[in-house]
Amino acid sequence: MSSNKKPPFAVLLVNLGTPDAPTPSAVKKYLAEFLWDSRVVDVARPLWWLILHGIILRFRPSRVAKNYQLVWTDEGSPLLAISKQQRAGLEAKLEETLGEKIPVLLAMTYGSPSMEDVGREMRKLGVEKLLVLPMYPQFSSSTTAAAFDRLAASLKKCPHWPELRFIRDYATHPAYIRALAQSVRQSWQAKGKNQSNDKLIMSFHGIPQRYTKKGDPYERHCNATADALAKELDLQEDQWKLTFQSRFGREPWLQPYTDETMKALGAAKTESISVICPGFSADCLETLEEIEGENREYYEEAGGKDFSYIAALNSRPEHIEMMQELVMQHTQGW
Repeated sequence: MSSNKKPPFAVLLVNLGTPDAPTPSAVKKYLAEFLWDSRVVDVARPLWWLILHGIILRFRPSRVAKNYQLVWTDEGSPLLAISKQQRAGLEAKLEETLGEKIPVLLAMTYGSPSMEDVGREMRKLGVEKLLVLPMYPQFSSSTTAAAFDRLAASLKKCPHWPELRFIRDYATHPAYIRALAQSVRQSWQAKGKNQSNDKLIMSFHGIPQRYTKKGDPYERHCNATADALAKELDLQEDQWKLTFQSRFGREPWLQPYTDETMKALGAAKTESISVICPGFSADCLETLEEIEGENREYYEEAGGKDFSYIAALNSRPEHIEMMQELVMQHTQGW
């Protein structure tokens, strides 16, 4: 593509975000932005400001920074490093398919690279049509809608908008379910596991129960993904279980909880389990530290035997192919 030729369209991948460094100050900055979003925590702003700045941001960053230090890589945050791989992989796949370069951009809802960073890049490229792909397979107002809010906010001062299309979710997209199933089968094969003797735990990030009562479809989407994956793997009802992780605060979140399930399975002297996190498109703190670290300990210390974490789809070829299918499906006519 020549430098003065405008691309037919561009793709924007969006994920949650990450601190710039595994330090208390960087984590504090990140959490201050993330937890202040009313999509994430919908408590009345004056009360929440006091809680956030008077308690949470005084004590939580140091503990969270230590957790980030456990998973940090030479390339930085796992989430950001993997997201960059996904961006490059999808761009190459689209060029191979379409015979011309389609810009694939990357932004985070919180932190860097920001929507404004991407906006400047789009203006340089002359992008007139933009497909937004939030990397959340299941829609939630606390994640997907927050990404849309952030994008809209970044465009407030922009006098010239590109034409926008926005992918809401892909919870049961056949290519997504096939990619998940392939990752499970390959993990079982590599570990020499017998499917009939292994219990598959599908752990999704939780949200407060009242979000569902207000109409958030996230719980329904998670159940649909889990059912589709179990069907693809030909699992019987007693061979898999859906759970929810990462709860925060004291109010009831979606259940059953992953950590309590791990303790119960361990106490039952379960011989073998595999844990997959289908709602995470890239490995991050919540999968690498919380699941493979913390929840593995809960299970094993309670008496459980074999524990395997199945990595997120990350930049697997099947994942890139799925993303390409989504792009081709949602850019028809462009």
